[in-house]
Amino acid sequence: MASLFYYYSSMNAGKSTTLLQASHNYRERGMNTLLLTPELDDRSGSKKIVSRIGIEAKATSFSSDNDLHCLTQKELENSPLHCVLVDEAQFLSREQVLQLCKIVDEFNIPVLAYGIRTDFQGELFEGSKCLLAWADNLVEIKTICHCGRKATMVVRLDSEGNAITEGEQIEIGGNERYLPLCRKHFHEMRQTTD
Repeated sequence: MASLFYYYSSMNAGKSTTLLQASHNYRERGMNTLLLTPELDDRSGSKKIVSRIGIEAKATSFSSDNDLHCLTQKELENSPLHCVLVDEAQFLSREQVLQLCKIVDEFNIPVLAYGIRTDFQGELFEGSKCLLAWADNLVEIKTICHCGRKATMVVRLDSEGNAITEGEQIEIGGNERYLPLCRKHFHEMRQTTD
């Protein structure tokens, strides 16, 4: 039976690397995968998933109003699919997470979604919230804070390296804008800017 997996973490834990490795493993065995990435995250260009360590693969970009179930169904008309992999899954809408559930339940295709659990204010993203509620399997991918503890939070930084505590939930950026921290250092860093 296929399942919906949610692999979650803070920044810099290797989510995209893990996704690309999973896709490689399927393809190495002659199986087809569908890689999905939100079009709003275009840091490395559109229609591809790129890991910080330099590996990349072509992907299908989707917007917030795309139906992922229909998109998968169209792919199935051309060739069999053995796995659907979603990068930056925190940006999924509630409806899109339900569509991923339908892919698993109706097509019997495993779906592996990778994303950040919480935003820079410590709040759940919509996609993460729904995946935490509805995924069959939850897997934490770990990374570390500068102190060596497990980093579970992420802080948004201004140009001088100070924590930003207000703003839009979604602002695309990498290491220059975000820092993974343990809960203790997340709260300490935010208190120094309040």
